[in-house]
Amino acid sequence: MIVINIVFTIVITVLVFGVLIFIHELGHFLVAKANGIKVNEFAIGMGPTLLKKQGKETVYALRAFPIGGFVSMEGEDGESQDERAFNHKPVWRRVLVTIAGVVMNLFLGLVLLSIINACFSGNALASTTVSVIEEGAMPGQTGLQVGDRITSINGTAVFVDYDIQFNLLRDNDGVVDIGVERDGQKMTLNGVTFDTEVGEDGIRRIQGFGFKVKPIEKNVWTVVKHSALQTLSVGRLVWLTLVDLVTGNVGMEQLSGPVGTANVISEAAHQGMESFLMLVAFISINLGVFNLLPIPGLDGGRLLFLIIEGIRRKPIPIKYEGIVNFVGLALMMLLLVAVTFNDIVRIIQGG
Repeated sequence: MIVINIVFTIVITVLVFGVLIFIHELGHFLVAKANGIKVNEFAIGMGPTLLKKQGKETVYALRAFPIGGFVSMEGEDGESQDERAFNHKPVWRRVLVTIAGVVMNLFLGLVLLSIINACFSGNALASTTVSVIEEGAMPGQTGLQVGDRITSINGTAVFVDYDIQFNLLRDNDGVVDIGVERDGQKMTLNGVTFDTEVGEDGIRRIQGFGFKVKPIEKNVWTVVKHSALQTLSVGRLVWLTLVDLVTGNVGMEQLSGPVGTANVISEAAHQGMESFLMLVAFISINLGVFNLLPIPGLDGGRLLFLIIEGIRRKPIPIKYEGIVNFVGLALMMLLLVAVTFNDIVRIIQGG
């Protein structure tokens, strides 16, 4: 049984990331073609080539290691005299090609969330408007009222219901400033208090919110709107997590790498279609947003170089860009090793 579970975990993880990588690279490929850029190779995976097919001008390849993919464009990483080369196109066209993969990942996340919200999650969606405050609950005693639409918590905008949960759980003293819209007027409720407890990890967190939110009737418009707001919210989690890492609210030991992610995907698949699709949507959105970070070797790194080129009116020499990208990729590999080590330690320790 253990062997079957391991095989299932590997297969489902490879399939999930294979699809997400394919969608991402397809975005680059389609927009490159639409802008008249010559594409030499479209590959899923890295390392030795397992399968390949020569198209009219592009080689379509499946490679051995399912850890990425790429679209190799003429003149992308070197000089080329071909008039269809990437480096001969205007900056704005290259920007479109660069962000296309991210857009595809975000769009896939939006589609999956729309399917989940339309087909699952009961007969209604959750709003951010307070419908009930439990008798004696601290939030009600310190300013929150039924009918308040929560718009922010400690200055962080609230888009959907689980923004409320996430931002309250990030707080560790149980006293927060909540922005609300009440009777058409926007205001800030300072010092709204929640019950807290010290967990097994020694960190104090809010325990129980003491209120419920109103349901939203499902129709095409509310499903699409709610899904779009969820996409925005999930994407923002990447940036908030980085802030938490820098400020020390989240330690490196809490991050998951490939092994931990594979376990989570396997568990979600066993729990049912809704959990599985939700996780795939979250990963797709996070993959898209993470790729936008201005880190050399990622799409965001290339985007930064293009913005600099647009400002300077001349490109950064390819050799310097190559060095910076190499350093960025090396640092990314070190991070990958570190989080994978965390995964293995957690497995050994049984958690």
